[in-house]
Amino acid sequence: MSAKKILFPTDFSPGSNSCLEHATHLAASQGATLIICHVEEPPLAYGGGEMYYGLPIRDEGSVQKILESIVPSDPNVSFEHRLLSGDPATEILHLAEEEDVSLIVLGTHGRTGLSRMLMGSVAEAIVRRAKCPVLTIKEPTETSKEPTETSSTVE
Repeated sequence: MSAKKILFPTDFSPGSNSCLEHATHLAASQGATLIICHVEEPPLAYGGGEMYYGLPIRDEGSVQKILESIVPSDPNVSFEHRLLSGDPATEILHLAEEEDVSLIVLGTHGRTGLSRMLMGSVAEAIVRRAKCPVLTIKEPTETSKEPTETSSTVE
């Protein structure tokens, strides 16, 4: 596989950031540009009528600073940052198509059961709907401390 652009979405979690090394290594070995992105979900509102209360909005400037602090460890890897807003899976897939990326590398929390049902799975949605190969890296557990690679290709 020859990659020109590799997309690395991050949710700023330790698991997501632990797979940055994998994305960096792949970008370096392929001479690819690494696109590091974060999708900020719009704030939810609850209640209605006189009882409407909006949830606090994160300062976009501080989110941008956090995103820009995530850089490849290899200074020879070219990279870009993208801050998006919306549904994470939808926005990541849209960016992947827009940029014609060769590969998406993302971390997964590895939730199961009720927590997965309640929280959903951004990684699963991306693997199912992506038009390019997706490499998922399971968040390291406390006992292993080493990320586990899994590879999925979507046809």
